[in-house]
Amino acid sequence: MANYDEDTAFLGQKGPFFIILFFLLNAIYISTGLHGLYIVFVGASPSHHCRIADGNLSEEWMKASIPNEMVNGKVQPSQCWRYSLETVRDLSAQGYSPLEVNLTDITLETCVDGWSYSTEIYHSTIVSEWGLVCDREWRVPLTTSTLYMGYLLGSLVSGQLSDRFGRKKVLFVSLGAEALVILAQSFSDSWLIFCILYFFVGAFQISLYITAFVLGSEVLSESMRVLFTTLGAFLHYCVGYMLLPWMAFAVRDWRSLLRALSGLTVVYIPLWWMIPESPRWLLSQGRVLESEAIVREAAQKNNVSAPDVIFREPQVKQINTFSVLDVLRTRDIRETTLLCLLLWMAINIGYFGLSLNTTNLSGDPFLNCFLSAVTEVPAYIVSTLLLKSCPRRPVLSAFLVLGGGFLLLLQLIPDSLNTLALALEMAGKFGFTMSFTVVYIYTAELYPTVLRNLGMGLCSSAARIGSITAPYIIFLGTYSRYLPYILMGSLTMASSITNMFLPETFEKELPETLEQMQRCKRFIRRDKHSLEEGKGPALSRK
Repeated sequence: MANYDEDTAFLGQKGPFFIILFFLLNAIYISTGLHGLYIVFVGASPSHHCRIADGNLSEEWMKASIPNEMVNGKVQPSQCWRYSLETVRDLSAQGYSPLEVNLTDITLETCVDGWSYSTEIYHSTIVSEWGLVCDREWRVPLTTSTLYMGYLLGSLVSGQLSDRFGRKKVLFVSLGAEALVILAQSFSDSWLIFCILYFFVGAFQISLYITAFVLGSEVLSESMRVLFTTLGAFLHYCVGYMLLPWMAFAVRDWRSLLRALSGLTVVYIPLWWMIPESPRWLLSQGRVLESEAIVREAAQKNNVSAPDVIFREPQVKQINTFSVLDVLRTRDIRETTLLCLLLWMAINIGYFGLSLNTTNLSGDPFLNCFLSAVTEVPAYIVSTLLLKSCPRRPVLSAFLVLGGGFLLLLQLIPDSLNTLALALEMAGKFGFTMSFTVVYIYTAELYPTVLRNLGMGLCSSAARIGSITAPYIIFLGTYSRYLPYILMGSLTMASSITNMFLPETFEKELPETLEQMQRCKRFIRRDKHSLEEGKGPALSRK
């Protein structure tokens, strides 16, 4: 097909059509920020203890029926055990007070009558409604992981669907379906139904994110496209992320919160008539007249004249098809792919781990979540500016060391310095967010054009595995407060070293073929003659 950018160059680089479309597509990313992490509040675990279902006990005995236990160096009432209620009842009936009895001699029992939950912060969550505590506490990280399992499915099929049915249709079907599933989720009558629906929320959400990204990349002008794919999408996601804790603060019942989040999607309905289909996709389907109609409308809005014939006769070219096996075919590509997979997994574990951990931090959980979102804004701006003038490899390693180093320092902070601990965690989130930005661009520059989509798709799948793992890393905090930070920090520091083995791509032309990618060596390279002759690698220092 003829060059689309050359054929539509008369539209200019800016103009009302591109500017309006830029903000409309970015507005959709606000919804992904609102919907991406609501499990932080919906799945929060309020303070709780065993319910004492005996109205005949005095308030003194009711309080004494819950034993104290040591948790992270602090003494607090047990959340999962109580003294045998039958024994406590007998002692109370005999006229004993708790001060006259050695309570440690009384047998402990589990919370057979359920739990009493504090409503000071959350009026209702799925944890308090379905008793996802103690021996069922493992269900909470599994619930969160179902969203990212849906991400894995959605990232695999959304591209195929948008290639077949069009970007616009898949975009708005995903947007509407996500809202309807969230609404249905608010009526869940069991934890299992909630998880199944949450899986589809993830599938539709990532499909929405990817399709909007592709649509913007294909319709916007080159200069607007760069801004959209670097700062636009990320920053508007942050806007939604920052709005989420304020909504959760105002609506503290989980069912009402989900209905409010779902209902907000109606504001996007008019966008169906304002966002066009991708002219590039229409051309690829042979629908030239429809594509030209959109471009002529864009010319009218930009107040420029369109030529009589916009798209020249398409040129038929031999197209080579590639599969995932080609990403692993040679030693050089395998090594690059393996290192990229490790990087994407480590970064996603850290990023989503810290994002999901905000309610476990000291202080107000709503404020902590808001600060976590605010931290991302300067991170995206700084990383984008650095990418314009700095080598990728040392910048990414520096960001990883920054994120992982601050997490490892947390275990050295005494409990009395909660503000300092919060600041270190936010600094760690800053480092992970910058790494998140850089790794997208760096990976795209590593792979040749013929394998770029496949390579990015494979790395995105590895990222989903990392995000699925993240809730379980945070869950380890129930056993040791600092264990998640040690694991995430150590993994990130190791990945910063791994990153140094990748080739540098700064100020180098993007590789177009497999052969050009193979020449991007790390510290050693093969002798050209050996490659031509098919002999073993001749090693030489760079």
